[in-house]
Amino acid sequence: MVSNSASHPASDSGSVPEVPIRDDVIRLGQFLKLADLAEDGAQARDLIADGEVRVNGEVETRRGRQLVRGDVVSVALATGDEQAKVS
Repeated sequence: MVSNSASHPASDSGSVPEVPIRDDVIRLGQFLKLADLAEDGAQARDLIADGEVRVNGEVETRRGRQLVRGDVVSVALATGDEQAKVS
């Protein structure tokens, strides 16, 4: 049940920082740490489990979700939403 379809972070990625990855894919939990969206694996796990992480605008609850270049990840933090694009 996703009710906030008004925003599409992937469609306006001009101000989203790009985070380069080494391989063709990266797991969501690893990317959160690489992009400094999570301090460590435990925080990444908790953010994902709590439904605070979106991939291309959709809530993602699988820590092992594989991301590819072009995916936009956003995290709802206490300080506000943060985003990063896989590049």
